[in-house]
Amino acid sequence: MIGYLSQNYPLIHAFSPRPVRRTRRDNLLRNRVFKMAPKLSDYIQPEEIEAVKGSLDRPISGLVMDSRRVVPGTLFFALPGRRTDGAGYVDEAVARGAVAVITNKLPAAAPAKVTFIQVADPRAMLARVAQRYYKFPDRELEVVGVTGTNGKTTVTYLVKHLLDGAQRVGLLGTINYDLGSRTVPSFRTTPEAVDIYGMMAQMRDSGCRQAVMEVSSHGIDQHRVLGLGFNVAVFTNLTRDHLDYHQSLDEYFAVKARLFTGGVGERPRAAVINTDDAYGRRLAAMVPTDMRTVTFGENADAMVRAENVNLEFKRTTFRLVWPDGAMDVESPLIGRYNVSNLLAAIATVWSLGRDPRDCVHRLTGFTGVPGRMERIEVGQAFNVLVDYAHTDDALRNALAMLRAITPGRLMVVFGCGGKRDRSKRPLMTAAVQEFADFAFATADNPRGESLEQIFDDMKAGVTAPARITWIEDRRRAISLALDACKPGDCLLVAGKGHESYQEFADTVVPFDDRQIVRELIGIKTLKSG
Repeated sequence: MIGYLSQNYPLIHAFSPRPVRRTRRDNLLRNRVFKMAPKLSDYIQPEEIEAVKGSLDRPISGLVMDSRRVVPGTLFFALPGRRTDGAGYVDEAVARGAVAVITNKLPAAAPAKVTFIQVADPRAMLARVAQRYYKFPDRELEVVGVTGTNGKTTVTYLVKHLLDGAQRVGLLGTINYDLGSRTVPSFRTTPEAVDIYGMMAQMRDSGCRQAVMEVSSHGIDQHRVLGLGFNVAVFTNLTRDHLDYHQSLDEYFAVKARLFTGGVGERPRAAVINTDDAYGRRLAAMVPTDMRTVTFGENADAMVRAENVNLEFKRTTFRLVWPDGAMDVESPLIGRYNVSNLLAAIATVWSLGRDPRDCVHRLTGFTGVPGRMERIEVGQAFNVLVDYAHTDDALRNALAMLRAITPGRLMVVFGCGGKRDRSKRPLMTAAVQEFADFAFATADNPRGESLEQIFDDMKAGVTAPARITWIEDRRRAISLALDACKPGDCLLVAGKGHESYQEFADTVVPFDDRQIVRELIGIKTLKSG
């Protein structure tokens, strides 16, 4: 097992260096394994190759794009990147046992024992080869892809929960990867193509018949989902985020739209689109007329819509209406944006041919999503919630909802991540200042950026200096916020949600907002007692 992918152990063993003195039995076994081994020529078409050095009739034991994960016999993809170029790690990959390399430029001097293949786009080639290597697992699954700025994680969890009846449903997302027979921690919202297809193969082999995944704009733009057969593509919304990568909102939207218009391969069979969102309406107008489109929202024109919405602190109720019927819904999720998330999930299962009446009753057993408006209750006289909100729009939605249902004061702890879109920082501060009675600005994941620079950017959004304080240490900020809370107040700890770590320049340290809140309340309770 390498990472999350099942590798061919007999092949790895066969490729490993052998003692000089080998028995005849060893040689026969090794030759038998090599005869059954997949070869480069099985996965790469002649028209995809620009140039080659070495034989295509070479057995391989697996696919790798990280030189640290190379084992004997693997095919190494030297991918170009924004920060580093995979070509710089070819020597390490070869030293570790790679027998073939996919690259966009052949080396001047290539080792005779290694095959080098030049292609136009190594990332696109990785997706195509991975899909072929793992025998097109997406063709044996109903695949749902959810994209948008906010709500992806909640919608994927809801879709999985609504579908997860008699059959297993796989999930790939920000919090974890559910592969059917086991669940492992997530390392990226939308993994690389080799990981996606490898994990979908595990889902298929463990009996899953559906797979739900979050599809990030980076995942689309970097060909991680190239060629993947989506049954349904879902659009939640689009707000300012990732502009350090996409440069403009229009470019960001154009990348998201590729999922619906055939820009990543074959078009999905159905598009589920939020038409309460301006970009959703724009997307709905772009979708080809011969593709089924299911719109959702609170607007009267939405095919799947919510009417008579009633928002409370511990539940939400509304009248669900869709072309085939209507019913009353009670949801444990709070906030108007969670009405939208639930509509997205219901519209998705309906587009897959399920009757909402048969699925929505399962909401009573939905325990929520880790780090998404997660309520922390350890006997305190005020409310504490931990949420992943890390954009100005997400903060505005979360705080506006809590403002409406909080009898006392609304407090918030928040920060802005380092080495990310700087343009949203003052907007996040302005959103907090608009709704919160008091805010504690602190570190989120500084990464390699100084907190001084992050705070300077955030301060451009300050409108009421007396209602915000700046504290570098996140644990201390949470502690002071808890000290300030009185009965009837509500504290939102925003930005990290389910994350159990904090990223600094050259290290990652354990840090879970939920655990920190529980620990601090326990300590304060003991002291006061």
